[in-house]
Amino acid sequence: MNAPDSIDMQPAAGRGTQYTVHTPERGHHLMDDAEQAARRQRSRRANFIKWLRKVHGWVGLWGAVLGLLFGATGFLLNHRGGPLKVSSGEPQVEEMQIPVPQKPLRSPTDMAKWLKTELKIDGKPGRMKREPAHPVAWGDRSTMQPEFWQVGIMGPSQSVQAEYWVGNGFVAVKRTQNSFLSTMNNLHKGVGLSVGWVLLIDTIAGSMILLSLTGVLLWTELNKRRVVGVVLVGGSVIAAVVCGLM
Repeated sequence: MNAPDSIDMQPAAGRGTQYTVHTPERGHHLMDDAEQAARRQRSRRANFIKWLRKVHGWVGLWGAVLGLLFGATGFLLNHRGGPLKVSSGEPQVEEMQIPVPQKPLRSPTDMAKWLKTELKIDGKPGRMKREPAHPVAWGDRSTMQPEFWQVGIMGPSQSVQAEYWVGNGFVAVKRTQNSFLSTMNNLHKGVGLSVGWVLLIDTIAGSMILLSLTGVLLWTELNKRRVVGVVLVGGSVIAAVVCGLM
């Protein structure tokens, strides 16, 4: 057999394996593990700041209107006395005597319920006083003073105080109508209001706390001058302590 002088080995068409070598372009390089970790860290920080902004914004929107109310009334309550007193207006006082009902009143609580229905008073019964009958001296004589009842019904816009001597045919009632600013102050203090209002104000107080915390976190994340922030917070605390002890 005659063998050929040379054998030309060529891959069959379509069956060869081709390798492509990627050469990094000038100015580009593959990221190492440290750079990838840094990018992930920056991404998490950006997501955290975005979440903080959303929480801060929605919580602030929830307490915006009542926050204005509490800010204004807090200013008035802070200046209700002392050298920097700010007047909230003079109340209007009315007095009257109302006949007792035909059904006997058995206690100050019964009298408060009857007055609320009879005079259509908005508010809650407050402090009640029941002084039993006892002898009193009148010169050289001694007499028996009848039992004495006193009740108060408090509301945001008015307060009612009633007095009754057991055995009398009437109840003395004194009503104090508050001014607009005094009514706002009573809303701040929750005078004569329902449990629903108290719980609503609790949510506003919680939102103020959350606003403070998220505000501090946002400042620390967005501002690199953290020493200035520490100085401001520390200065406010020191000023509060010093002014409180003066």
